[in-house]
Amino acid sequence: MFESKEALLKRLSDGVVDMEEEDVIEASKEYIEAGYEAFDGIMQGLVDGMNRASVLYDEEEYFVTDVLLCSDAMYEGLNILRPHLPAEEADKAKVKGVIGVVEGDTHDIGKNLVKIMLETAGFEMIDLGRDVPLDSFVSKAKEVGADFVCLSTLMTTTMGGMKTVVDRLKEEGLRDKVKVLIGGGPISQKYCDTIGADGYSSNAVEAVKLAKKLLVTA
Repeated sequence: MFESKEALLKRLSDGVVDMEEEDVIEASKEYIEAGYEAFDGIMQGLVDGMNRASVLYDEEEYFVTDVLLCSDAMYEGLNILRPHLPAEEADKAKVKGVIGVVEGDTHDIGKNLVKIMLETAGFEMIDLGRDVPLDSFVSKAKEVGADFVCLSTLMTTTMGGMKTVVDRLKEEGLRDKVKVLIGGGPISQKYCDTIGADGYSSNAVEAVKLAKKLLVTA
């Protein structure tokens, strides 16, 4: 007999939080064998665990290395569950985003978390990394036909780069096609409004909600 769906979702979530790759693999296989929906397993199991891990990180109970091990466990589960998504989920034209940390800043744990969460939620992400030249955001968005750009920084000294990216997108005539989402320690909704970006989020979980609101339901 298979465990209930709730029990397996809990095992998936706990396995991610506890960084237990083997547990996640086992629970993922059982989940599929039991015939439960892959999408729920991803969102209510694996992503739920990743959300919990990012809360522990925000509360400074987890370190960067812990979060990365949690994401390793999550990816193991994704590898098993993703092929079982219904065709319409898998084939849906993916909304494409470019993400990176603005020039002058090398802090990228927050950006990495946001990227993982957005990918898991079904967005296609092109990661430019950290300390990214401002023009690269614009040229890459243009090259790949991106729907949105995510900018991150933890430093007040590099915040101005976000405004530069918004302005360059305008100059290139891309601003009405490309949404700009920003985040990071010193960033606020007020700053977002000031520079004319489309949205601000305080953490990875909120970033996914924001992206869905701006890009999927619109």
